[in-house]
Amino acid sequence: MTITSQARSFDRAAADHARNRPSCPPAVLDAVEELSGRPLRGARVADIGAGTGLATALLQARGAHVVAVEPGPAMASQLRLRLPAIPLVLGDGNSLPLASGSVDVLTYAQAWHWTDPRSSVPEALRVLRHGGALALWWNDSDSTVSWIAEQDARLGRLFGGDGGAPDPTARFRGLPPGLDFTTRQVSWTRSVPLGTHLANLATYSDFLMLGKKATDAFLDAERDLLSEVFPDGTVEERYVVGLAVARR
Repeated sequence: MTITSQARSFDRAAADHARNRPSCPPAVLDAVEELSGRPLRGARVADIGAGTGLATALLQARGAHVVAVEPGPAMASQLRLRLPAIPLVLGDGNSLPLASGSVDVLTYAQAWHWTDPRSSVPEALRVLRHGGALALWWNDSDSTVSWIAEQDARLGRLFGGDGGAPDPTARFRGLPPGLDFTTRQVSWTRSVPLGTHLANLATYSDFLMLGKKATDAFLDAERDLLSEVFPDGTVEERYVVGLAVARR
């Protein structure tokens, strides 16, 4: 298995991804504006690894002129259904299908870790205009919440993790060297039916690579466990968005 094959696994669950994945709160875009030193309204923004368009939609609503770049045809089709007026190009962060110096802000929402920084860093610098900004963010479950920590431990055992508690700053330690990043963390929650929470888990790339039988067995057990934690059937998911912004 390669990173490419795992990254492209999302295409097999594109519709489920569109229905069940969380977006992020407006505070994340507030922080992008603050750290980049410019408003998003009127900015030329390219959303790379746009998926089904969760972040793309937020950027459009903020008033940015957005183009979406997505490698997966099925994910791109879901984005087209959601946002028919947004320009969409098939491509990825390692070889951006964008003109040099053409973009004010490059965003990678849940996507930078699927790139090879040896290619994606020079590509980002190539397409950003002078004074532009590279914004990377990840939406991770908040493991300081007890039920999430317990679920993370079960996920770790299933997928052979190291058994340690998730580190909310780990994303920042993996940032590419040579760029002057400023970081920010934004906490937020969403309340969803238990079925939506489980369906969201099923769209994780690790589950897509695991296969349906083993995935269903794990999710059935999770349903039983979480039904005791949330007897009314509504799960309060808590997230921490790790944001890193570098100016060109």
